[in-house]
Amino acid sequence: MKVIKIIGKVLSVLILIALIVLGITTLQKFATEPRETYLQGQMEARRVLVAGKVPGRVETVYFREGDMVEKNTIVALISSPEIEAKKMQARGALGAARAQASKAQNGARSEDVTALKAMAARAQDAANLAKNTYDRVQKLYNEGVMPLQKRDEAETQMRASQSAADAAKAQYDQALAGARSEDKAAANALVLQAKGANAEVDAYLEETKIRAPISGEVSVKLVEEGEVVGSGMPIVAITDLDNSWAVFHIREDMLKNVFKGKTFNLYIPALDQHVDMEVTYIASVGDYATWRSSKESGGFDLKTFEIRLRAKDKVENVRPGMSVLFPLDQIQ
Repeated sequence: MKVIKIIGKVLSVLILIALIVLGITTLQKFATEPRETYLQGQMEARRVLVAGKVPGRVETVYFREGDMVEKNTIVALISSPEIEAKKMQARGALGAARAQASKAQNGARSEDVTALKAMAARAQDAANLAKNTYDRVQKLYNEGVMPLQKRDEAETQMRASQSAADAAKAQYDQALAGARSEDKAAANALVLQAKGANAEVDAYLEETKIRAPISGEVSVKLVEEGEVVGSGMPIVAITDLDNSWAVFHIREDMLKNVFKGKTFNLYIPALDQHVDMEVTYIASVGDYATWRSSKESGGFDLKTFEIRLRAKDKVENVRPGMSVLFPLDQIQ
């Protein structure tokens, strides 16, 4: 029995020693074995907040979160009775200005022109008659038959009749010519001004149709039908999934092998896919210190710089917020 107990104790000690040796070996192997380390970043994408210029009540929103929209597609309608009323006013002002310009261009009415023409013709006939009468009186005066008084009366009548004929003719010509050139220019300017006001109101009305400035996916619907929105208030947010990039923040001591145009092979865990990405942006100024040295070490503060990388080929199903891993062995 004593021998068995001794053998059991020896075995226990040997097993314990073996476990200790195995643990030490495993720890040594774990400590000395090279391991691949990563920097973690995330995907970002172009995002646009779609808003209108005019205030009003949201009448309709045609898309929901997750819907795809094409550029220039109407995504929402805003109802604005005030702009509709201004449109009516602008149309009325334009019609009045055009009528005024037409009046200035055409002159008097055709009935007035006809009447003035008749008056001018009648006055000219009277002047012709007075001229003939004067010629006869002058002939008789030359023959000594007519006294000087009668001759002077005939001459005065002739001159007065011709002046009346000239005045009637001038009125007729004025009616034919219409308004003065200055009045015509002023009337035409009023038409242009009214057209400008009308175009401005049309532009505001067009702004009640909220169009997508880019193609992409509706990521956020910010308002509901019936809500009142102000000028510039976003209606929806659209994300262009085809315009995405990876963002990393790298310490300055790791930047020596990172430069614009260089390609790295990164890993996207969500897609289980390695992607070749090219550096397209390196921040010109460091953001913040990630490590502060102690005085004893004699080191210095290290700042972090933002870099952005874009995939060289299109990556399907990639979305903003997905993690991206950057193997450190590619930049060390």
